Amino acid sequence: MQSGTIEMDKVSKNKWQLSDDSSILPGSVKEDVESAANPNPGPSQPNPTPLSEPPPDQPKDVDNDPETYVSVTYLDILKHFSLMGYIGFGGPAAHIGLFQRYFVERYKWMSLQVFTELFALGQCLPGPTSTQVSFAMGTVKKGVLGGLLSGALFQYPGAVVMTLVGAGAAKWLTNPPGWLEGIVAGLSAVGVALVASATKGLLTKLCNTNVTAIVGTLAAAAAIYWSEPWLYPLLIVLGFIVTNITEWKLDRRLAGNDGGVESLGFGMLGGFVLIAVWLVVLVVVLVLARTVYDGEDNPLNWFEVFYRTGSIIYGGGQVVLPMLLTDVVQKYPNGTETENTWVTEKQFYAGLGAVQAMPGPLFNFASYLGCVIAIKLKHPFILGAVLAWFGLFAPGVMLMFGVLPFWKRFRTWQIYRRGLSGMNAVGVGLILASVFRMTLDVYRISPFPNASLCIALFAFCAVDELKIFEPIVVALGAALGLLGWGAKLD
Repeated sequence: MQSGTIEMDKVSKNKWQLSDDSSILPGSVKEDVESAANPNPGPSQPNPTPLSEPPPDQPKDVDNDPETYVSVTYLDILKHFSLMGYIGFGGPAAHIGLFQRYFVERYKWMSLQVFTELFALGQCLPGPTSTQVSFAMGTVKKGVLGGLLSGALFQYPGAVVMTLVGAGAAKWLTNPPGWLEGIVAGLSAVGVALVASATKGLLTKLCNTNVTAIVGTLAAAAAIYWSEPWLYPLLIVLGFIVTNITEWKLDRRLAGNDGGVESLGFGMLGGFVLIAVWLVVLVVVLVLARTVYDGEDNPLNWFEVFYRTGSIIYGGGQVVLPMLLTDVVQKYPNGTETENTWVTEKQFYAGLGAVQAMPGPLFNFASYLGCVIAIKLKHPFILGAVLAWFGLFAPGVMLMFGVLPFWKRFRTWQIYRRGLSGMNAVGVGLILASVFRMTLDVYRISPFPNASLCIALFAFCAVDELKIFEPIVVALGAALGLLGWGAKLD
């Protein structure tokens, strides 16, 4: 009787998965649920199989782990994601590693399985992956409001600072003083260390078989060699196919506890409406910008550039930057800038250097560009920042909120679960590629390249081995960069 009570508790914790339509579960898992709900089987009933224990000849899924996960309050989201907004240096690769380290390992908000599925969703959808994951993590704990809170807290520090930079310092940054270059070089080196530490943790957990190690390595090599926008979704599809082939005999049915998921935000109808709204807005702004306002410097034209880019972009900042450069820096066929270009090339790269020294997503660069465009065309700078920032971020966030309710269904499909390891291996491979790219970039643009590599090495040891609190490491990196400038290191 006691055993039956335990099993009933497990079933009740899994109600988010079983609500609406339990027939979405594969047959044998559904039978397990029904057996657990009848702890005293009659003569014709077999003994119930515990939901948390798969058959001995099947691989144990992460969500079968009997570990319990905490429920959180809005205050918990406020406290923890406020911190993420200020220590999230290093770009999306570092952000994913930070989320996994804090919310999976340290705070036990969700299982690694759920976290990697959210990561995979972000990889499969256009838009900024780490931003989409930040919204999804709050959503699966406290619904739509929780998701809006977690995502906004993660974005706003970098967005506010880049708005101020665009409004008041865009020209000054085109020829920055030496001490500022030193601080930026130190912060960039710490960013590389954070990405490297995050990648190390993800590699050991998500590329821990021969197949996933090979998939991740090949994806990293492809991302280093090519940067075309179509490459990233193609790699994800290939990873999905490879592990579906290599694991086709394995039973990957989802059973066990809910992995810490308590909500999916909108229902399926709400998710469908949100996806439809995204598509309608995209079509409307594309049509208006190419008909009614064609050739004009109208605010709708700015919004169209950023919204269109946010709707089709895969692969993060490395891909979005050249696309934005082409749209906002207008040039003659001979390569010289036009007199009415929205942003000069110097302003573009100055802002890029500034955003790389800021916490939060690289997509916060949009608020800087929006300010520069608005000021150039004699509009309030805040109008430009809002239109550009929302234009670039909104598509990916809307799609994540829209797809999450459907995730409840397709996460139980065997084809999805077999392909998940391949998609995650590709995602980790793309992060690994960013480590090499960032290291080369930091070395190339630093005023003291050798010293920058040393700062990155020290920061990696401090974060990964000594477990020093990340904000302290960031501050020390800035101080070492300033010291490198003052000591005229090379």
